[in-house]
Amino acid sequence: MRREVFTTALLLGVRALISKGERKREPGRRGQTHCQCPLFHVKIQVVNYAPFTLLPSAVPRALFEQAYAVQQDFNLLVDAISQNKEFLGQTLASTIKVDDFTAQLFRIYMQVLEEGLAQTVFLGINRSDYMFDCGLDGTAALRQIEINTIAASFGGLTSRTADVHGLVLKVLGKTEEASRLLPNNPAKGLALGIAKAWELYGSQRAVVMFLVEEIQRNIFDQRCVENELWSRNIRVIRKRFRDVFEQGSLDASRRLYMDGQEVAVVYYREGYVPQNYDQQNWEARLLLERSRAVKCPDIATQLAGTKKVQQELSRPGTLEKLLPGRPEAIARMRATFAGLYSLDEGEEGDMIAATAIADPDRFVLKPQREGGGTSWAVEV
Repeated sequence: MRREVFTTALLLGVRALISKGERKREPGRRGQTHCQCPLFHVKIQVVNYAPFTLLPSAVPRALFEQAYAVQQDFNLLVDAISQNKEFLGQTLASTIKVDDFTAQLFRIYMQVLEEGLAQTVFLGINRSDYMFDCGLDGTAALRQIEINTIAASFGGLTSRTADVHGLVLKVLGKTEEASRLLPNNPAKGLALGIAKAWELYGSQRAVVMFLVEEIQRNIFDQRCVENELWSRNIRVIRKRFRDVFEQGSLDASRRLYMDGQEVAVVYYREGYVPQNYDQQNWEARLLLERSRAVKCPDIATQLAGTKKVQQELSRPGTLEKLLPGRPEAIARMRATFAGLYSLDEGEEGDMIAATAIADPDRFVLKPQREGGGTSWAVEV
């Protein structure tokens, strides 16, 4: 039943797209439809639905409440890191020597700081990912795997998940279990944050720009947030880095314009992996970062979410330096930390490497990348 719901939704979206253009079939090729319209040229062979669980997963109430309570602490931490030039420079010094992608992000960050920030309103949409660490006695502990500060996805699809799970449980006769499902509408929450940034920017005529990939695999997740903004009479445009390079410009006050439309908020749904960039795209990213528009995230916040920064946060005393006078918040965050260790050259890195080689089942190797599919382990 769950599969049918998601597949139907996606097919409806595809059908609406095709109906805007001219449909035709290639001679001799069955089951393939082409769409020719001003904005799209789509060759449709298969529709994929997002992976999902047929039934909801049971979560211990205490761990759920712990994750909920600590999220604001992490948000404040990310914000503090993004404003700490010295910490970012010291923490990423070794990374930018060997990682061209992070080095280029850091160069843009420094160039924008040297010119002077035009942006005055800042918006962060952060997603913490957790796992349960089950001890030998069977007790579970909450462990943060990572925090995502750019293009954190699935807020839209998740907004539909509780209803689907509730329906499945009722069909199975599990009405009591269905009644325990908590309401959850992150798409609305994300939209409220973007809408507030748009309001604080201070121009009713300005638009929100979703910066999206060339191939938009997760478009329906994005549309949920977009529709929430349209319902608040906030105009949304969808552009790629290529469009920004070709059509974007700044005025004397560094207001950002796309095709003559002033942009209040740039909501990144790409830009987090090297494959998103060529030389033109890097120039487009610099243009966006130099602008007055509210970037979600700005490049400093993206750097604050790097794996190297997260590893540095686990060192004794680091949180105290970043958040002085907040011992309760620090204790809440530290209670969720999993072990994160550096492989930098030197005594510390050599010791951790030797430990991991001797007992590889205890470790996962995480590169300096986002987007999933890049971690290595003996077993997952």
